[in-house]
Amino acid sequence: MASLLDTLAQERLLKDRDAAAEVVRRGEPPHVSLLRLCDAGLLQGGLAVGHGVRADELVGPLTTAMGGSARRFKVVDVRERPVMELHVLTGDLSERWEVEDLSALVHNLNSLYRDAPDVRAIAELGEWEDALQLWCVDKRTLPRLLRQPFFAPRNVRALTPSDDR
Repeated sequence: MASLLDTLAQERLLKDRDAAAEVVRRGEPPHVSLLRLCDAGLLQGGLAVGHGVRADELVGPLTTAMGGSARRFKVVDVRERPVMELHVLTGDLSERWEVEDLSALVHNLNSLYRDAPDVRAIAELGEWEDALQLWCVDKRTLPRLLRQPFFAPRNVRALTPSDDR
């Protein structure tokens, strides 16, 4: 069985394998190592989002990491009470999204771009070092990652193709 670093390197998901080897600790559970790699900025498409970051502040960096047509996503207006509401525009589609937290934003973006092959899916890896670890992964790579024991995102159901559920 290939190691976490071998698998990530083979899939070209690491920015720097040598630096990644220094972050991963011997005997540490692989899913924890994945969180540490994301927090250290060593995963291609990985984002560490500090507590207190609002959904409207995360949209730009997140849609940039998603790539493809998600880069044209726009927030037209933001309402803060009682629940944050984003008025969004993508192509000809205009919607209002209630986003009570960052997970709701991740869910909405994944749903919006579910069928866009050029847009990476967002995996919510979990919390590490007081930050939410998000990983934007190419949809062609996602099925192979979903078979790996180290890949256990909180939103795994949303990342699984509907015919596999």
